[in-house]
Amino acid sequence: MIAFIDLKAQRNRLGDRIDAAVARVLDHCQFVMGPEVLEFERQLGAFGGAKHVLSCANGTDALALPLMAWGIGRGDAVFVPSFTFAATAEVVPWFEAEPVFVDVLPDTYNMDSASLEAAILAVKAEGRLVPRVVIAVDLFGQPADYPRIAEICDRYGLKLIADSAQGFGCALAGKQPLAWADVTTTSFFPAKPLGCYGDGGAVLTNDDSLIEVLRSLRNHGAGTDKYDNVRIGMNSRLDTIQAAILIEKLAVFSEEIALRNQAAERYGEGLAGAVGVPTVIAGGVSTWAQYTIESDDRDGLAARLREAGVPTAAYYPRPLHMQTAYKSYPCAPGGLPVTEAKAPRVLSLPMHSDLDPATQARIVSAVRS
Repeated sequence: MIAFIDLKAQRNRLGDRIDAAVARVLDHCQFVMGPEVLEFERQLGAFGGAKHVLSCANGTDALALPLMAWGIGRGDAVFVPSFTFAATAEVVPWFEAEPVFVDVLPDTYNMDSASLEAAILAVKAEGRLVPRVVIAVDLFGQPADYPRIAEICDRYGLKLIADSAQGFGCALAGKQPLAWADVTTTSFFPAKPLGCYGDGGAVLTNDDSLIEVLRSLRNHGAGTDKYDNVRIGMNSRLDTIQAAILIEKLAVFSEEIALRNQAAERYGEGLAGAVGVPTVIAGGVSTWAQYTIESDDRDGLAARLREAGVPTAAYYPRPLHMQTAYKSYPCAPGGLPVTEAKAPRVLSLPMHSDLDPATQARIVSAVRS
């Protein structure tokens, strides 16, 4: 059976290094906020072009912490794509604010800046909510159109979060999303391109004042006096063992991104003309968290591939604005026609850095047949 994401192959390749890193933590016994946590934050900042990095318990908390730091609350609007995982929108109602859903582009599946601007203008015209934040998602591994989205945010005075849970390491015009965003957030869920052996997340920023608030919020709102908490916070720390694992994985991450791009090129060459293949934004580099094709008969194709021993995944078959918990929240004017058209068509194929040409040839043959 072909693996959809072969974590075992990577484990075999990096096992000795990771075992040694974990053993060092077991020896020094600093399991919470140990030295590896600070070292990982330093290395991640260097990789991501960020002055400051705050590691945390998971990618969802990474999204929530900036909203908390900015005082997002009742009466505020946060603009998010509907074609994404629930975590992107889930954090907004935590603070009694409202997500406003916007459409995506038909080629990259990332936020449509025209739909975003229309949604902002509609919210301002209605007057019930105040536009505060945009959360753009680097879906399937590639960067959103940050120059255009950032220009809109600047014009209307909105903060911008780059939700890079799937796309950390992606680039546009040689720059990572933080070049445009106020913060970049990411997840280290094991299946992510940069994943740990449990849960974890991080916030990257160049904002000197914001990072101090984030550090306090991560640790119960702590101040300089351990027993004088200066704000309401949360407990969201990255375990030292996970940080140790991530240090070893980050050391080979650039190489793994290159390998994923080689695999994506092989898919593109082999599948062209048979199914709809992904388009990467001009000047963009994707981390290829998923390789996602389009088919008029997505479910039938998935069933035939399953019979051929090829696993697949249909991500986001029901967009957020159509889900029970979110269907009462507002959408951009004119609805989300692209999101609704793409949801029943997209299908992701096996993708990881250890995907070899022979295995890919089997997958391509199964799809084409």
